[in-house]
Amino acid sequence: MEFSIEFYETDAGRCPLREFLDDLKASDPDDFAAVLAGLSKLKNRHYHRPPLSKAIGDDLFELRHVGKLNTRVIYFFFKDRRIVAVHGVRTKAMKILKHDLQVANQRRHDWLKRFKK
Repeated sequence: MEFSIEFYETDAGRCPLREFLDDLKASDPDDFAAVLAGLSKLKNRHYHRPPLSKAIGDDLFELRHVGKLNTRVIYFFFKDRRIVAVHGVRTKAMKILKHDLQVANQRRHDWLKRFKK
């Protein structure tokens, strides 16, 4: 049984991760393709571990892609084998910045508040 991948949307219908991916596609099509392939692999539980994926705390995980810049998609698991991708970031650092973790956590809490029934 596969997992499904969903993107976080704000109450107003904005999808920050889709915006991030659109920018990535325009600036670095190769990294964009690699990140999409990684997201597709996450549908299979076999890939829920390093080097593709890693737990980063607070029930958050990162999809990792190393390219010219390190690209990360932060996500969490939700009931019924669903993965909700909440934030994307590109950085030269190997570690996710505290600010990006806070953004991801805020989005996770917002999603859970609106959809956890």
